[in-house]
Amino acid sequence: RKEEELDSKDAIILHQFSRPRNGVPSLSPFCLKMETYLRMADLPYQNYFDGKLSPQGKMPWIEYNHKKVSGTEFIIDFLEEKLGVNLNKHLGPHERAVSRAVTKMVEEHLYWTLTYCQWVENLHETQKMVSLFGPFSDLLKWIFCHLTKGIVKREMYGHGIGRFSEEEMYTLMEKDMRTLAGLLGDKKYIMGSTVSTVDATVFGHLAQAMWTLPGTRPERLIKGELINLAMYCERIRRKFWPEWHHDDDNTLYESEESSEASKTYSPLQDFSFYSRTETFDEEGNSISQTPDTDYTGHSLFDSDVDMDEYRDHEQCK
Repeated sequence: RKEEELDSKDAIILHQFSRPRNGVPSLSPFCLKMETYLRMADLPYQNYFDGKLSPQGKMPWIEYNHKKVSGTEFIIDFLEEKLGVNLNKHLGPHERAVSRAVTKMVEEHLYWTLTYCQWVENLHETQKMVSLFGPFSDLLKWIFCHLTKGIVKREMYGHGIGRFSEEEMYTLMEKDMRTLAGLLGDKKYIMGSTVSTVDATVFGHLAQAMWTLPGTRPERLIKGELINLAMYCERIRRKFWPEWHHDDDNTLYESEESSEASKTYSPLQDFSFYSRTETFDEEGNSISQTPDTDYTGHSLFDSDVDMDEYRDHEQCK
Protein backbone atom coordinates (compact mmCIF):
# COMPACT_ATOMS: atom_id res chain seq x y z
CA ARG A 1 0.00 0.00 0.00
CA LYS A 2 1.42 3.29 -1.12
CA GLU A 3 0.96 6.06 1.41
CA GLU A 4 0.34 9.60 0.22
CA GLU A 5 0.75 12.86 2.09
CA LEU A 6 -2.46 14.85 1.85
CA ASP A 7 -2.40 18.62 1.64
CA SER A 8 -5.72 19.74 3.11
CA LYS A 9 -4.98 23.47 3.04
CA ASP A 10 -8.29 25.22 2.32
CA ALA A 11 -9.67 21.95 0.94
CA ILE A 12 -12.18 19.50 2.42
CA ILE A 13 -10.76 15.99 2.15
CA LEU A 14 -13.54 13.43 2.71
CA HIS A 15 -12.35 9.98 3.78
CA GLN A 16 -14.88 7.24 3.21
CA PHE A 17 -15.35 3.64 2.07
CA SER A 18 -14.99 2.75 -1.60
CA ARG A 19 -17.92 2.95 -3.96
CA PRO A 20 -19.92 -0.30 -4.05
CA ARG A 21 -20.52 -2.18 -7.29
CA ASN A 22 -24.25 -1.49 -7.65
CA GLY A 23 -23.88 2.21 -8.49
CA VAL A 24 -24.94 3.50 -5.06
CA PRO A 25 -22.39 6.00 -3.66
CA SER A 26 -21.96 4.14 -0.37
CA LEU A 27 -23.20 1.17 1.65
CA SER A 28 -22.62 3.29 4.75
CA PRO A 29 -25.56 5.59 5.59
CA PHE A 30 -23.20 7.95 7.41
CA CYS A 31 -20.80 8.25 4.47
CA LEU A 32 -23.73 8.91 2.15
CA LYS A 33 -25.14 11.41 4.63
CA MET A 34 -21.87 13.32 4.79
CA GLU A 35 -21.28 13.49 1.07
CA THR A 36 -24.90 14.48 0.44
CA TYR A 37 -24.59 17.23 3.06
CA LEU A 38 -21.52 18.65 1.32
CA ARG A 39 -23.46 18.76 -1.93
CA MET A 40 -26.51 20.32 -0.28
CA ALA A 41 -24.29 22.98 1.31
CA ASP A 42 -22.48 23.48 -2.02
CA LEU A 43 -19.05 22.87 -0.49
CA PRO A 44 -16.28 21.64 -2.83
CA TYR A 45 -14.60 18.52 -1.50
CA GLN A 46 -12.15 15.81 -2.46
CA ASN A 47 -13.00 12.13 -2.00
CA TYR A 48 -10.30 9.84 -0.67
CA PHE A 49 -11.08 6.13 -0.60
CA ASP A 50 -8.15 4.85 1.44
CA GLY A 51 -10.28 2.89 3.90
CA LYS A 52 -8.33 4.42 6.76
CA LEU A 53 -10.38 5.10 9.88
CA SER A 54 -10.12 8.32 11.86
CA PRO A 55 -8.09 8.45 15.09
CA GLN A 56 -11.39 7.76 16.89
CA GLY A 57 -11.99 4.70 14.70
CA LYS A 58 -14.76 6.42 12.75
CA MET A 59 -15.80 6.61 9.12
CA PRO A 60 -16.38 9.03 7.46
CA TRP A 61 -14.03 11.76 8.57
CA ILE A 62 -12.57 14.90 7.04
CA GLU A 63 -9.35 16.85 6.95
CA TYR A 64 -9.43 20.60 6.57
CA ASN A 65 -6.38 22.81 6.96
CA HIS A 66 -4.58 19.81 8.46
CA LYS A 67 -7.23 19.36 11.16
CA LYS A 68 -8.93 15.97 11.38
CA VAL A 69 -12.59 15.80 12.40
CA SER A 70 -14.70 12.64 12.70
CA GLY A 71 -18.34 11.96 13.48
CA THR A 72 -20.85 13.48 11.06
CA GLU A 73 -22.43 15.73 13.70
CA PHE A 74 -19.04 17.16 14.72
CA ILE A 75 -17.98 17.51 11.07
CA ILE A 76 -21.09 19.55 10.29
CA ASP A 77 -20.58 21.73 13.40
CA PHE A 78 -16.95 22.26 12.36
CA LEU A 79 -17.85 23.26 8.81
CA GLU A 80 -20.55 25.62 10.02
CA GLU A 81 -18.05 27.35 12.30
CA LYS A 82 -15.16 27.48 9.82
CA LEU A 83 -16.99 28.14 6.56
CA GLY A 84 -20.17 29.85 7.69
CA VAL A 85 -22.56 27.38 6.06
CA ASN A 86 -25.87 26.62 7.73
CA LEU A 87 -28.64 24.59 6.13
CA ASN A 88 -30.86 25.18 9.17
CA LYS A 89 -30.86 28.97 9.27
CA HIS A 90 -34.46 29.08 8.02
CA LEU A 91 -35.66 26.88 10.91
CA GLY A 92 -37.12 28.24 14.12
CA PRO A 93 -36.32 26.87 17.62
CA HIS A 94 -39.19 24.36 17.54
CA GLU A 95 -38.26 23.12 14.08
CA ARG A 96 -34.62 22.74 15.11
CA ALA A 97 -35.71 20.66 18.10
CA VAL A 98 -37.88 18.43 15.90
CA SER A 99 -35.03 18.12 13.42
CA ARG A 100 -32.63 16.92 16.09
CA ALA A 101 -35.17 14.48 17.51
CA VAL A 102 -35.71 12.97 14.04
CA THR A 103 -31.95 12.77 13.48
CA LYS A 104 -31.44 10.83 16.68
CA MET A 105 -34.34 8.47 15.95
CA VAL A 106 -32.84 7.69 12.55
CA GLU A 107 -29.20 7.40 13.62
CA GLU A 108 -29.66 5.66 16.97
CA HIS A 109 -32.64 3.43 16.23
CA LEU A 110 -33.61 2.99 12.56
CA TYR A 111 -29.92 2.64 11.66
CA TRP A 112 -29.55 -0.59 13.62
CA THR A 113 -32.57 -2.32 12.09
CA LEU A 114 -31.45 -1.43 8.55
CA THR A 115 -27.90 -2.52 9.38
CA TYR A 116 -29.23 -5.86 10.62
CA CYS A 117 -31.07 -6.33 7.35
CA GLN A 118 -28.01 -5.36 5.31
CA TRP A 119 -25.25 -7.27 7.14
CA VAL A 120 -27.12 -10.20 8.70
CA GLU A 121 -30.35 -11.15 6.94
CA ASN A 122 -29.37 -9.95 3.44
CA LEU A 123 -25.63 -10.62 3.69
CA HIS A 124 -25.47 -12.63 0.46
CA GLU A 125 -26.74 -9.69 -1.61
CA THR A 126 -24.57 -7.21 0.27
CA GLN A 127 -21.50 -9.31 -0.46
CA LYS A 128 -22.13 -8.88 -4.19
CA MET A 129 -22.05 -5.09 -3.78
CA VAL A 130 -18.81 -4.84 -1.82
CA SER A 131 -15.97 -3.48 -3.94
CA LEU A 132 -12.78 -5.50 -3.61
CA PHE A 133 -10.44 -6.47 -6.44
CA GLY A 134 -7.56 -8.87 -6.96
CA PRO A 135 -6.97 -12.60 -7.40
CA PHE A 136 -8.52 -13.43 -4.02
CA SER A 137 -11.28 -10.81 -4.08
CA ASP A 138 -14.15 -13.31 -3.67
CA LEU A 139 -12.50 -14.91 -0.64
CA LEU A 140 -11.62 -11.50 0.84
CA LYS A 141 -15.21 -10.28 0.36
CA TRP A 142 -16.56 -13.40 2.05
CA ILE A 143 -14.20 -12.92 5.00
CA PHE A 144 -14.90 -9.19 5.24
CA CYS A 145 -18.68 -9.61 5.10
CA HIS A 146 -18.80 -12.40 7.67
CA LEU A 147 -16.49 -10.49 10.01
CA THR A 148 -18.76 -7.48 9.64
CA LYS A 149 -21.79 -9.65 10.35
CA GLY A 150 -20.25 -10.78 13.63
CA ILE A 151 -19.35 -7.21 14.60
CA VAL A 152 -22.85 -5.96 13.79
CA LYS A 153 -24.55 -8.68 15.84
CA ARG A 154 -22.24 -8.05 18.79
CA GLU A 155 -22.73 -4.27 18.70
CA MET A 156 -26.50 -4.64 18.34
CA TYR A 157 -26.57 -6.89 21.38
CA GLY A 158 -24.58 -4.32 23.33
CA HIS A 159 -26.90 -1.57 22.15
CA GLY A 160 -29.88 -3.61 23.35
CA ILE A 161 -31.91 -3.74 20.15
CA GLY A 162 -30.11 -6.93 19.13
CA ARG A 163 -31.62 -8.78 22.10
CA PHE A 164 -35.03 -8.80 20.43
CA SER A 165 -36.21 -11.33 17.89
CA GLU A 166 -35.94 -10.59 14.18
CA GLU A 167 -39.70 -10.01 13.96
CA GLU A 168 -39.58 -7.58 16.88
CA MET A 169 -36.70 -5.66 15.29
CA TYR A 170 -38.61 -5.34 12.05
CA THR A 171 -41.64 -4.12 13.99
CA LEU A 172 -39.47 -1.32 15.40
CA MET A 173 -38.11 -0.58 11.92
CA GLU A 174 -41.62 -0.25 10.49
CA LYS A 175 -42.65 2.11 13.28
CA ASP A 176 -39.67 4.37 12.54
CA MET A 177 -40.32 4.38 8.79
CA ARG A 178 -44.03 5.08 9.29
CA THR A 179 -43.10 7.94 11.60
CA LEU A 180 -40.88 9.43 8.88
CA ALA A 181 -43.61 8.99 6.29
CA GLY A 182 -46.14 10.70 8.55
CA LEU A 183 -43.77 13.56 9.31
CA LEU A 184 -42.93 14.06 5.63
CA GLY A 185 -46.53 13.88 4.44
CA ASP A 186 -46.80 15.65 1.11
CA LYS A 187 -44.00 18.10 1.85
CA LYS A 188 -40.99 18.40 -0.40
CA TYR A 189 -38.46 17.87 2.39
CA ILE A 190 -38.70 16.76 6.02
CA MET A 191 -38.95 20.28 7.45
CA GLY A 192 -40.81 21.92 4.58
CA SER A 193 -40.08 23.29 1.13
CA THR A 194 -36.39 23.95 1.78
CA VAL A 195 -33.69 21.36 2.34
CA SER A 196 -32.07 21.19 5.79
CA THR A 197 -29.41 19.09 7.52
CA VAL A 198 -31.90 16.45 8.65
CA ASP A 199 -32.60 15.64 4.99
CA ALA A 200 -29.00 14.51 4.49
CA THR A 201 -29.40 12.19 7.49
CA VAL A 202 -32.75 10.74 6.49
CA PHE A 203 -31.73 10.31 2.86
CA GLY A 204 -28.46 8.58 3.80
CA HIS A 205 -30.41 5.91 5.67
CA LEU A 206 -33.52 5.54 3.52
CA ALA A 207 -31.34 5.25 0.42
CA GLN A 208 -30.08 1.95 1.83
CA ALA A 209 -33.64 0.61 1.91
CA MET A 210 -34.34 1.97 -1.57
CA TRP A 211 -31.27 0.75 -3.42
CA THR A 212 -29.18 -1.74 -1.40
CA LEU A 213 -31.70 -4.17 0.14
CA PRO A 214 -33.41 -5.92 -2.79
CA GLY A 215 -36.41 -8.04 -1.88
CA THR A 216 -36.30 -7.20 1.83
CA ARG A 217 -39.05 -5.86 4.06
CA PRO A 218 -37.61 -2.33 4.21
CA GLU A 219 -37.52 -2.14 0.40
CA ARG A 220 -41.05 -3.50 0.03
CA LEU A 221 -42.33 -1.03 2.61
CA ILE A 222 -40.68 2.08 1.15
CA LYS A 223 -41.60 1.21 -2.44
CA GLY A 224 -45.09 0.09 -1.52
CA GLU A 225 -47.15 1.53 1.30
CA LEU A 226 -44.77 4.40 2.15
CA ILE A 227 -44.44 5.64 -1.41
CA ASN A 228 -43.95 9.26 -0.29
CA LEU A 229 -40.58 8.22 1.20
CA ALA A 230 -39.57 6.68 -2.12
CA MET A 231 -40.52 9.88 -3.95
CA TYR A 232 -38.53 11.84 -1.36
CA CYS A 233 -35.42 9.71 -1.96
CA GLU A 234 -35.78 10.09 -5.73
CA ARG A 235 -36.21 13.84 -5.36
CA ILE A 236 -32.95 14.20 -3.47
CA ARG A 237 -31.07 11.73 -5.67
CA ARG A 238 -32.03 13.56 -8.87
CA LYS A 239 -31.33 16.99 -7.41
CA PHE A 240 -28.02 16.44 -5.63
CA TRP A 241 -26.71 13.30 -7.36
CA PRO A 242 -27.50 13.83 -11.06
CA GLU A 243 -24.66 11.48 -12.09
CA TRP A 244 -26.07 8.64 -9.95
CA HIS A 245 -27.99 6.44 -12.33
CA HIS A 246 -29.83 3.32 -11.20
CA ASP A 247 -30.87 0.39 -13.37
CA ASP A 248 -34.41 0.54 -12.02
CA ASP A 249 -34.93 4.19 -12.95
CA ASN A 250 -38.48 4.79 -14.14
CA THR A 251 -41.25 7.35 -13.85
CA LEU A 252 -42.91 5.74 -10.83
CA TYR A 253 -41.41 8.26 -8.42
CA GLU A 254 -41.43 11.29 -10.73
CA SER A 255 -42.34 14.61 -9.16
CA GLU A 256 -43.36 17.88 -10.69
CA GLU A 257 -39.76 19.14 -10.65
CA SER A 258 -38.35 16.27 -12.72
CA SER A 259 -37.45 17.06 -16.31
CA GLU A 260 -35.67 15.50 -19.24
CA ALA A 261 -32.53 17.43 -18.30
CA SER A 262 -32.52 15.80 -14.87
CA LYS A 263 -32.45 12.37 -16.50
CA THR A 264 -29.12 12.89 -18.25
CA TYR A 265 -26.53 10.95 -16.29
CA SER A 266 -22.79 10.48 -16.36
CA PRO A 267 -21.00 7.63 -14.56
CA LEU A 268 -20.64 7.90 -10.79
CA GLN A 269 -16.95 8.58 -10.27
CA ASP A 270 -14.82 6.56 -7.86
CA PHE A 271 -12.53 9.53 -7.38
CA SER A 272 -12.81 13.16 -8.36
CA PHE A 273 -12.79 16.68 -7.12
CA TYR A 274 -16.39 17.67 -6.61
CA SER A 275 -17.56 21.21 -7.10
CA ARG A 276 -20.63 22.75 -8.62
CA THR A 277 -20.01 24.15 -12.10
CA GLU A 278 -23.56 25.11 -12.94
CA THR A 279 -26.99 25.14 -11.38
CA PHE A 280 -30.46 24.37 -12.63
CA ASP A 281 -33.73 26.03 -11.86
CA GLU A 282 -36.80 24.02 -10.90
CA GLU A 283 -37.70 23.52 -14.58
CA GLY A 284 -34.28 22.09 -15.34
CA ASN A 285 -32.98 25.13 -17.25
CA SER A 286 -29.25 25.66 -16.98
CA ILE A 287 -27.97 28.76 -15.19
CA SER A 288 -24.40 29.78 -15.95
CA GLN A 289 -22.05 29.98 -13.02
CA THR A 290 -18.32 30.35 -12.49
CA PRO A 291 -16.77 26.99 -11.57
CA ASP A 292 -15.28 26.50 -8.15
CA THR A 293 -11.54 26.04 -8.08
CA ASP A 294 -9.46 23.17 -6.73
CA TYR A 295 -7.81 24.61 -3.64
CA THR A 296 -5.25 21.83 -3.55
CA GLY A 297 -3.96 22.50 -7.04
CA HIS A 298 -3.97 18.79 -7.89
CA SER A 299 -6.26 15.80 -7.92
CA LEU A 300 -6.21 13.15 -5.24
CA PHE A 301 -7.23 9.61 -6.01
CA ASP A 302 -8.23 6.48 -4.22
CA SER A 303 -5.40 4.23 -3.15
CA ASP A 304 -4.88 0.66 -4.31
CA VAL A 305 -6.63 -0.54 -1.16
CA ASP A 306 -10.34 -0.31 -1.89
CA MET A 307 -11.85 -1.29 1.45
CA ASP A 308 -10.61 -1.23 5.01
CA GLU A 309 -13.85 -0.23 6.30
CA TYR A 310 -28.10 26.03 -0.66
CA ARG A 311 -30.13 26.50 -1.27
CA ASP A 312 -33.16 24.63 -2.43
CA HIS A 313 -32.83 25.29 -6.18
CA GLU A 314 -29.21 24.34 -6.80
CA GLN A 315 -27.97 21.41 -8.81
CA CYS A 316 -24.60 19.73 -8.59
CA LYS A 317 -22.04 18.74 -11.20
